[in-house]
Amino acid sequence: MAFIRSVLHLLWMAVTVVPYTLVLLIARFTGAKKETVYAIARAWLALSVNSAGPMLGIRRRVTGMENLPTDPGQGVVLLCKHQSTYETFLMPAIMPRPLAYVFKKELLRIPFFGWSIGSLDMVHIDRSQGSRAFAKVLQQGRKLLAQGTWVIMFPEGTRVARGEAGQYKSGGARLAVSAGVPVVPIAVTSARVWPKKPFTKRPGIVDVSIGPQISPEGLTQDELTKKAQDWIESEMRRLDPEAYPPGQ
Repeated sequence: MAFIRSVLHLLWMAVTVVPYTLVLLIARFTGAKKETVYAIARAWLALSVNSAGPMLGIRRRVTGMENLPTDPGQGVVLLCKHQSTYETFLMPAIMPRPLAYVFKKELLRIPFFGWSIGSLDMVHIDRSQGSRAFAKVLQQGRKLLAQGTWVIMFPEGTRVARGEAGQYKSGGARLAVSAGVPVVPIAVTSARVWPKKPFTKRPGIVDVSIGPQISPEGLTQDELTKKAQDWIESEMRRLDPEAYPPGQ
């Protein structure tokens, strides 16, 4: 039954992404404001994660929203735990400000979905370019942050399995230090219901915990990364203790 529900939800996303993308592209090429284009994309992402409730039995429980900046002009770098595709869709749906992802350019080739994200103010990079790619992240990231857009990054670089921690990279912290904006760490337990690799999704609750802002003042990028990592991994153990063996 769970497999059938997973198939139906995937089909639902595949079918609904087409009209939303067409509307988004029309809005973009007819000169609509970037806020309007982003709102169209956000609406489809919200539809996808909200439909996971009735279709898959997956619901979310969000805490810590009070830790987010309230000044509309305040930029922030969100550093988020990455266990599945779920949080990729969820974050724009729940955040009060527009988000800009930093993502690999290969995603632009995905029909409809890739066309949509390519139409938004986000940062797509060619990882093969090394330092030049990150120079682009800094340049575009600072510009977006100055406009009040929040930049979101997955510091582990890729999805990690439940109960595991990847190697935290300092790119997000480097951007925060460069732009003089705080980092907000986010813990997400999506792998409990939406695993990294298996196709079948399970009913359950995804906990999203938004941590306190960490100021970059007086910190190096490595120190800032370590502070974010310590909070995220400690919070993951609190939210999902069954995933971590005693003493780990």
